[in-house]
Amino acid sequence: MNFFNDQIPEELDWYAENQSFEVSPRFRQSLVDRIERLERDADMDEATAMRLEDAEHLERHLKLVATQRAEALRMRVFLERAKTRLPRPLIAL
Repeated sequence: MNFFNDQIPEELDWYAENQSFEVSPRFRQSLVDRIERLERDADMDEATAMRLEDAEHLERHLKLVATQRAEALRMRVFLERAKTRLPRPLIAL
């Protein structure tokens, strides 16, 4: 299920489709947390940008927002394509 196909640059999409990764459930959760934090920070920074008066400061601030959103998207694409590693089976003694 891919919600982001319309936003994925072609070269990133090709790379992601041709790579196979397995991640631990703990690592996956840490990336999900990071994505949420980046998106929340981007929303707050975007709201803050509307109060800036200096044009150069506003431009830098909007670049920050764009970078945060791009990084969150990149991580989402990675997670979407990555498989979650199953835990090792326990051996009965």
